[in-house]
Amino acid sequence: MFSSRVPADLSPNALAVAVERMRLAGRRFADLTVSNPTVAGIEYPPDLLAPLADSKALHYDPQPFGLPSARQAVAADYARRGVRVPHSRVVLTASTSEAYALLFKVLCDPGESVLVPTPSYPLFEHLTRLESVRAVPYRTEFHGTWTIDLDELRRLVDGSTRAVLVVSPNNPTGAWVRRDELRALEMLCAEHDLALISDEVFADYPIDPAPGAVASVIDHEPESLSISLGGLSKTVGLPQLKLGWMALGGPPARVREALMRLEVAADTYLSVATPVQLAADWLLRRGQVVREQIHRRVTSNYEALRETAATAPWCQVLRAEGGWSAVLRIPHTMPEDERVIHLLEHEGVLVHPGFFFDFPREGYLVVSLLAHPDVFRPALERLVAAVGRS
Repeated sequence: MFSSRVPADLSPNALAVAVERMRLAGRRFADLTVSNPTVAGIEYPPDLLAPLADSKALHYDPQPFGLPSARQAVAADYARRGVRVPHSRVVLTASTSEAYALLFKVLCDPGESVLVPTPSYPLFEHLTRLESVRAVPYRTEFHGTWTIDLDELRRLVDGSTRAVLVVSPNNPTGAWVRRDELRALEMLCAEHDLALISDEVFADYPIDPAPGAVASVIDHEPESLSISLGGLSKTVGLPQLKLGWMALGGPPARVREALMRLEVAADTYLSVATPVQLAADWLLRRGQVVREQIHRRVTSNYEALRETAATAPWCQVLRAEGGWSAVLRIPHTMPEDERVIHLLEHEGVLVHPGFFFDFPREGYLVVSLLAHPDVFRPALERLVAAVGRS
């Protein structure tokens, strides 16, 4: 009866079962996987959502790419980051996930492929499968900083490839795309007529960028069709308002062609609500206070992580250049699934195992830098001590 776009096996994994068991038993634990800023002790201005009550929202003016005022607000926010893009090249969506879905519809026929980075957030597997597109992984490697294996990437391009995806900064590794990598990616995409799609939702949260880190794949005039993705979820810490966007750069003819096709797809759904569009300018400007708090939180927790790990030679913090997560490399003395369940049940600390993000081998843990400091530091100390005993 059901399609193969949704996995046949929907049973929860062992860690999810263990978490639910802890909750049902009333046992408290420190959640170092938290990615929702609204539950992490961030203080939001009480007037932040006031514009959502604007009576102008009672008038419906459907626009496939979104209201011009909201698109202008997004273009102004790019300018805040030093990236110039005309609002005519901005397309509003309900989320970055929807932006991916629209792009896959426009770029790919069923069965065609896009190249996706590993390690990275496992959302791509689901987004591509739901669109009947194949996700072909390419490696990034850690050599003091994370770098793209460009040789492998070139080998993976074939007649079915339609796009290359990057995440900058990456989730969870924190790696930014560097200028030399971007140049190589653009040349590859131009040679094979591929789109370059860059997920830049964490771009407002630099921690320790490597030299040459680029603000955006559209911070210049790209040689190939390039698309930058962002959204309120991370930029203003408001995942519940459901406003994302894409901004296009590249050869003008290619950009026009892409926009014409995106207009057909976006007009089919018209998914972005009017109130959040009318409030976009206010939210992006007023939300600076939220953004600054989140940035202070993640940089402070990263320093706490490095200080704690410095006392434990069995734990190595891999350099985090940006974002909300950090990676710990630990001795592989037990399988990662057993490790994280043991940490949860015996130390009261919930972390992600590396295999959730397709790390090349076991021996990695991923922690959220968004957790409240009163939770983060003592939980981290318990985690590091427990790893040292095993």
